[in-house]
Amino acid sequence: MKKSDALKRREILKKGLTGAGVVATAATISAPAIAANRMEVTMVSTWPRDFPGLGTGAQRFAKRVTDMTDGRISIKYYAAGERVGAFDAVDHVASGDAQLYHGAEYYWKGKHPGFAYFTAVPFGLTCSEMNAWIRFGGGQELWDELSAQFGLKGLMCGNTGVQMGGWFRKEINTPDDFKGLKFRMPGLGGDVIAKLGASPVSLPGGQIYENLISGSIDATEWVGPWNDQIMKFYEAAKYYYYPGMHEPGSMLSIGMNKKWWDSLSKSDQLIIEAAASMENDVMFAEYTAKNGAALQQLITQQGVKLRKFSDEIYDAFGEASEEVYEEVQKHSSLAKNIHSSFVKARKETGAWAKISDVEYIAQRNRVLGF
Repeated sequence: MKKSDALKRREILKKGLTGAGVVATAATISAPAIAANRMEVTMVSTWPRDFPGLGTGAQRFAKRVTDMTDGRISIKYYAAGERVGAFDAVDHVASGDAQLYHGAEYYWKGKHPGFAYFTAVPFGLTCSEMNAWIRFGGGQELWDELSAQFGLKGLMCGNTGVQMGGWFRKEINTPDDFKGLKFRMPGLGGDVIAKLGASPVSLPGGQIYENLISGSIDATEWVGPWNDQIMKFYEAAKYYYYPGMHEPGSMLSIGMNKKWWDSLSKSDQLIIEAAASMENDVMFAEYTAKNGAALQQLITQQGVKLRKFSDEIYDAFGEASEEVYEEVQKHSSLAKNIHSSFVKARKETGAWAKISDVEYIAQRNRVLGF
């Protein structure tokens, strides 16, 4: 072999070995790095396991984060009662005993009334309006300020859309018909019906049916036709009222332990935000797709009597809600700031909706006859 050929051969072998060394070194370095970054995360919720929409949405979110990270962030999901009670989820996460919860922020209004605005409040925002306020109207910033006081960080993670007004054993014709009713209704909506003489009761979803059947409560609201049909409320109450003034676009959320959230890399934070944002859209689409058919089945198969709240009743709701809001704003400067921001968003988005979505849907349905 010529000397020049031998030199070339040695040079080629040297380069090949160097490349192999780089690959081996990269493999040696990357494997422990990936293993070191693996996270076993605990998530609790306020919903029964596999409950359609609310529970399955929370479970979808948990699985989505796990799948988006190829298992590097592995979320172990616990439904209500499996690790802690539904209403104990927030304290469990704030203390650091779990990293995340999925629930409805208005369940925590006893800690601060401002939390109610980040699920739904009387005469509040629809789903699209809520998204606009949170993302572009200062809502997220106010939510962050509020949540930080309790060691939490919240993100949008689902929406049920406009909810129904509730299930009643008897017809509700005037505001006086609310007097004395034991009515399951959480959040500020419960404070509104209290002004009308009802006794609001806050119960987790898994306890509503048994209390309604037993007579421990006289009436209940839950979500809408799809979920309510599954809960079989029609077995105890046949009058189904609409529209719900208390929850016009109920946003669900993930709440995270703030120290844990702050410890995450920016990329991991973005993955969680993306998964939550996707569930926010998916859940709303699912409720919108399934409520109509479920309502028809309730009427035609279960003998449910659909009723609309009268203008007199709605006017009474409106007057009572203003009283409630006056009380909320006296709580603290932050509560007042949240309310002011919400009112501004409601006025601006509502004015646009009036000549866009509302008018279009009314005209479309008129022309098509439904």
